Amino acid sequence: MPHVTLPAATVRYRESGPEDSAFPPVVFVHGALVDSRLWDTVAHRLAGQGFRCILPDLPLGSHTIPVTDRAALSPEGVADLLHDFLTALDLEDVTLVGNDTGGGLCQFLIDAHPERIGRLVLTNCDAFDKFPPFPFNAVFALMRTRPSVTALMATMGPTAMRHSALGFGLLAKKLDPDLTASWLRPTRTDRRIAGDFAALARGIGRTDLTHVAPRLHRFTKPVTVVWGLDDRCFTPALGRRLAALFPHCNMIEVPHASTFVSLDHPEAVSDAIMQTAGAKA
Repeated sequence: MPHVTLPAATVRYRESGPEDSAFPPVVFVHGALVDSRLWDTVAHRLAGQGFRCILPDLPLGSHTIPVTDRAALSPEGVADLLHDFLTALDLEDVTLVGNDTGGGLCQFLIDAHPERIGRLVLTNCDAFDKFPPFPFNAVFALMRTRPSVTALMATMGPTAMRHSALGFGLLAKKLDPDLTASWLRPTRTDRRIAGDFAALARGIGRTDLTHVAPRLHRFTKPVTVVWGLDDRCFTPALGRRLAALFPHCNMIEVPHASTFVSLDHPEAVSDAIMQTAGAKA
C-alpha cells in the first residue's frame, strides 16, 4: 500500500478508479476499530463509474503503523491529520464521505478546514453529544489505558464476542468474521497500537460535537445524509437532526440498514455519492 508520512503519523491508503477522473475525488473516512475496507464495495462501484476513490487507513485502532505523536490522537487532532493527508495528496474539491466516528471527524474537519471539501456525504455517525453513543460510550470509557485495551481485546477472539452487542453486532446486519477479526487484530496483538487506541479513547472522552454543531450551517456546499433506519445506536431521529443543520442538505433514509450502511446497503451509499457529485446514478 502507498503511504503518506505526516508529522503525527504515517497513513497508508488505497486508490481505485482513474487518477484523471472527470469527477471530483472521493475520500472515505472510516470510524474507530475498523479500516478503509468498510468502503470496498462502495468504492468498487464508484470506480467502475469513473470516480477516483481514495481510502486512507486512519490511526483509529485498526491501523498497523504506530503513530509518531500520540498527543495528536484526539478527534480534532485526527481531523487535522486528515486535512494534512488531503494537502499532501493535493486533493481539492473533495467529496468527503464519513461513517461512525469518521462522520464525527468529518464534522470537525469542515469546521476547521473546509477549504478542500467540495461536498459532504455522511452515513450513520456521531453527532451532538452522541460521541460515541450508548453502549460504546461505556466501552470507550473502559479503554483509556493500554492495559485495559489489551484486556478487553483479549476477550474478542471468538466470533460470538466480536459480533455481540459489545462488538460489531449492533453496527451491521452483514458481518464477515474474517474481516472483523482482522479489524481487531492490531489492538489485540500489538501493544503499541493498543496504546494508540487508549490515547484516542481518552481524547474522545474529553470532547463531543455539541460545540461544533452550531457552526455547521457555515458549510453551504452540498451535503447528503444517508441513514440506516434500523440503527439502534445512531437513531433516525439523530440523523434528521444532523441533516437539519446544513443549509443545502438532502437526506436519504435506508430501510433494513444499520450503522455500517456501506456493508448493509452499499448501492444506496454509492448512488448518493454519485448524485451528490452531480453524476447520474
